[in-house]
Amino acid sequence: MSRKIETVEDDAGKVISYRRHPNGGGLIGRGAEVDESSFISSTAYVEAGAQVGRGCRVGGGSWIDRRARIGHRVVIGDAVYVGPGAVVGNRVQVGSHSRIGGGAVIGHGVRLHGDSTVAQGGYVTAGRRPSAGSSERSHPDGNRKARKAA
Repeated sequence: MSRKIETVEDDAGKVISYRRHPNGGGLIGRGAEVDESSFISSTAYVEAGAQVGRGCRVGGGSWIDRRARIGHRVVIGDAVYVGPGAVVGNRVQVGSHSRIGGGAVIGHGVRLHGDSTVAQGGYVTAGRRPSAGSSERSHPDGNRKARKAA
């Protein structure tokens, strides 16, 4: 991890550049804003246009996709996927191996157990918490796109 700039080739053959975050060494895409007080694990990705607030922790193997917004003092476990445009409020805890779909909104103070799934466009508030393995769905038919985490 001695290099400050890393390049990665995606599935389509496009080469993407990332810089290493000073606190943890995570990979930060162009245009992403990550507060220096946050810890981003060396194997975590924060994609272009995403925002991570102050005092956060993003665990190993986690992926914060494009335009996602992570509030302040958020703890994201290992191998978590946060979809494009998702919004995670302040003081949220997301258990390891969870999936938050694109455009989903997680309210302030919510605690998601490990292996939780919030569907694309879903909404979770502090009074409505899914348990392990449960699914929050924004549409009655449950249609959602499957995403492969890096």
